[in-house]
Amino acid sequence: MGDEVAASELALERLFRLTVNRKVHTRQTAAIGSDVTRAGYAVLRCLDGTGELSLGHLARECSMDPAAAGRQVRALEKEGFVVRAPNDDDGRVIVVRLTDRGRDLYGRIVAVRTTHMNEVLASWSSAERAELARLVDRLVDDLKSVPFRPASNIKGDT
Repeated sequence: MGDEVAASELALERLFRLTVNRKVHTRQTAAIGSDVTRAGYAVLRCLDGTGELSLGHLARECSMDPAAAGRQVRALEKEGFVVRAPNDDDGRVIVVRLTDRGRDLYGRIVAVRTTHMNEVLASWSSAERAELARLVDRLVDDLKSVPFRPASNIKGDT
């Protein structure tokens, strides 16, 4: 199991580095026509799926701490992509909503990313694409549920 795990770890490291690569981000920004961080995209995605959320709920939905979610909302609000407003049912609660401009931006991001992935996976069979999605979902679930062990408790069983 050790060699396969080491190979998987290396492959994932390459993937994670690619996702934060400045050149890749610059090309994606040019294709979209706007510069949005990965965390900003997560906020747009969550709001598109829910309509509106309080900042606390938004942070939980995006798997961010509240301060990070607040920074993303401020940046997106400054660009006119989201707006804060009193909740219709309870005016004491402030919710975050997409603006029309934010909805348009999110649509462009989805279109660019989906087109890119279609091109990347064009030579993969339908079964391979389905298996990729299944395995990535499983990996994400396992990464979230399995805690890290302190280095002092690891006895060379990697």
